[in-house]
Amino acid sequence: MSAPEITRLSTDQADFNQQLDNLLAWESVSDAKVNAIVDDILADVRARGDEAVVEFTNRFDHTSAASMVDLEIGPQRLAAALANLPAEQREALEVAAARVRSYHEKQLTDSWSYTEADGTMLGQKVTPMDRVGLYVPGGKAAYPSSVIMNAMPAKVAGVGEIIMVVPTPHGELNELVLAAASLAGVDRVFTIGGAQAVAALAYGTQTVPKVDKIVGPGNIFVATAKRAVFGTVGIDMIAGPSEILVISDGQTDPDWVAMDLFSQAEHDELAQSILVTDSAEHIEAVTASIAKLLPRMERRDIIQTSLQDRAAFILARDMDDAIAISNRIAPEHLELSVEDPEAVLPKIRHAGAIFMGRYTAEALGDYCAGPNHVLPTSGTARFSSPLGVYDFQKRSSLIMFSADGASEMGKVASVLARGESLTAHARSAEYRIKK
Repeated sequence: MSAPEITRLSTDQADFNQQLDNLLAWESVSDAKVNAIVDDILADVRARGDEAVVEFTNRFDHTSAASMVDLEIGPQRLAAALANLPAEQREALEVAAARVRSYHEKQLTDSWSYTEADGTMLGQKVTPMDRVGLYVPGGKAAYPSSVIMNAMPAKVAGVGEIIMVVPTPHGELNELVLAAASLAGVDRVFTIGGAQAVAALAYGTQTVPKVDKIVGPGNIFVATAKRAVFGTVGIDMIAGPSEILVISDGQTDPDWVAMDLFSQAEHDELAQSILVTDSAEHIEAVTASIAKLLPRMERRDIIQTSLQDRAAFILARDMDDAIAISNRIAPEHLELSVEDPEAVLPKIRHAGAIFMGRYTAEALGDYCAGPNHVLPTSGTARFSSPLGVYDFQKRSSLIMFSADGASEMGKVASVLARGESLTAHARSAEYRIKK
C-alpha cells in the first residue's frame, strides 16, 4: 500500500484562504432523490402507522416481521444482554457509564426566582422533557458508546421515558448495544431504523409513542428525515462527517499524532483529519509515521481514502497563527498537543471538545472521559455546543406581579404598546394601574 498523498498548505501561500475553504467544503444538503424518498416514507408512516413501519423495515432491513410485536425488545432481553456480557466488556461499559453520568450531573441546573421590593416575583422553571427518542446505528456497527452518550444526559435531566430505535439488518442484534441500553436506563427498544424510525418517533404510531425530541447519529436518510420533522419534534443536530484538528508544537511523538489522525479517518471516507504545526520537520516526521503505521491498520482502506481526499498538513508561522487557523475551522475535536495547553486555552474560541496535552487522545473522549462525544461538526462549533443535560430540559419564564408592581409596570407597557399601535395590549395593562 502506497502512502496517501495528503494535502499540504502553508499560511504563507497567497491562495491559502481559498485552499482552506476548498478543503473544508462539505455539502450537507441531501439531493432531490433522497429528499423525495424520505418525504414519501414520512407521509406513509404518518398515514398508516405501524403497518408502514413494518413494511419499510422488512423491505430495507431484510427482516420478516409480522407486526410491531416482532420489532420490540423487552426489558428482560436487555437485562440479559448486560448480564451475559464478558466480564471485561461489562466492567468497561460500567466504568464509562459511571463517568459519563458523573460529568453530566454537574450540568444540572435548578429552577430559580427572585422577589423585587414591591413583591413582584420573577424567575425560571426548569423542567425535563416527557419523552425522547434515541436513534442508534445498527447492524455490524456496534456503538454502545452512542447509547450511553445520548441516553445518560437524558436520564440525568429527568426525562420521563427514553425510546431507542436501532436497525437490525437481517435480524442481526448487537449484544453490546442492548447491554448499554439496559445500563443507561432506556425504557423501550424497537428494532427499526432509517427514515421510517424517525417518522415513528416524530409522529407516533399505534405502538411507538410520539417523542418530544430525537437525538443520535444516522445515515443520510436519517439525517434528512430528522431535518424534515424538526418543528414537529426537536432534534439534536444535523451532523456532518467526524473531524479532528491537532495543534502540535512539534514535540509530540509523531506516531502518536499519526494514530490520532487515523482515529477519525477510520470512521468513514468523508472524515477529516488536520494537523496544524509551526514545524516543517514535524510534518515530515508524521508523514513517515503514517507510511509506517497505515499498512497495519484493519480499516486502512477507509483511512487511506479519508486522508487522501480530506486530510491536510498546515504549516503555520507560529503557535498564534496555528490557533487562529483552528478558530477559523471551529473543529469538532481539537487536540492541543503542546507543552502548556492551559496557556493556550484562553485563545481557543471555537471547538466542540478540547483535548489538552500530549497524553489526552481524542479516543478517550469518545468512550470514557466523561464529557459527551456528540459534538458540533462542519464549523458549527461557532454557535453550537456538545450534547448535554440542557438539551433535555425546557426553561419556562416565571412572572408574578404584585398589585403595586403591576400598576407601575402597566404604565411602562401602556406607553410602549401605544407606540406600536396595539391598543388592546395597552388597555390590558392599564386596567391594572391604580387610580
